[in-house]
Amino acid sequence: MPELRLGVVGVGALGQHHARVCAGLSGARLVGVFDLDRSRAETTAARHDCRVFASLEELVAEVDAACVAVPTVDHHRVARALLAAGRGALVEKPITTTLAEADDLIAVAAKQGSVLQVGHVERFNPAAEILRRNVTQPRFVEVHRLGAFPARSLDIDVVLDLMIHDLDLVLSLDGSDAVQVDAVGVPVLTTRVDIANARLRFASGLIANLTASRVSAEKTRKFRVFAPRTYISLDFAARAGQIYRLVDRDGGLPEIVVERTAPSDEEPLKRQAEAFAAAVGQGGPPAVSGADGRRALALAHTILERMEAAAPVSGWPSGV
Repeated sequence: MPELRLGVVGVGALGQHHARVCAGLSGARLVGVFDLDRSRAETTAARHDCRVFASLEELVAEVDAACVAVPTVDHHRVARALLAAGRGALVEKPITTTLAEADDLIAVAAKQGSVLQVGHVERFNPAAEILRRNVTQPRFVEVHRLGAFPARSLDIDVVLDLMIHDLDLVLSLDGSDAVQVDAVGVPVLTTRVDIANARLRFASGLIANLTASRVSAEKTRKFRVFAPRTYISLDFAARAGQIYRLVDRDGGLPEIVVERTAPSDEEPLKRQAEAFAAAVGQGGPPAVSGADGRRALALAHTILERMEAAAPVSGWPSGV
């Protein structure tokens, strides 16, 4: 197969890592980057021996696919330019600001036969594989995703910034729709919600309790799942987990068997890039589709609506 030509649009805090993993992919080449901050683009390009594009249009003309790591408000505009030209687009989460924008990207990708993948990178975390292998009927999920105050993504609230990772994981694990949503959240250091809690009940009967904060003194990414005769505790930061199973023994009482997985050094961002490159190069479906991204965005918007109804605060995102 011919070498895949990749680009990166936006090389800020996250985009520079997209450039790094794209530059190291087998069977692909990082052709160049584009950023409104020319000096930042030049620094990244020099690091990876690639080109600095003068405009988005110039990049689109020279690549087969690109990673989009611009502010969320620009996701639709940038990704649409790529998809409409028949290029693949890996769009950071959330897929877009509004559902109408997400629908448009999905429609353009389908019309042009372009690959649209959404950057829900936790799907590629080895901890997520433990989850998929060991849980078929989840009954209760408890999630804590806490982080220090960031210098990025302040154009969106913590639900769209952090909690959406876990919304996507729960949706991919269960498959049914949320039929009841209760949520609370408050702004702390910004005018947007910085800490939030959502309790979800799904049509399957699954209950999920999710907490996300970007004003924590410590970083935590814990995902716990309770299922019939099974309990799984996952650490997404360590990329490891513990599985507890109730096993019947002949002639005796049931016994709890514990399996512990070793921490993994596999980088989720690299695995995500490899899956994206394979989908573009081989023509297969993306691992995380535009429809997946839209579903997580829709649930995030419902959570924000419940928060606003419960305790309106200033600075709520437009389009919710």
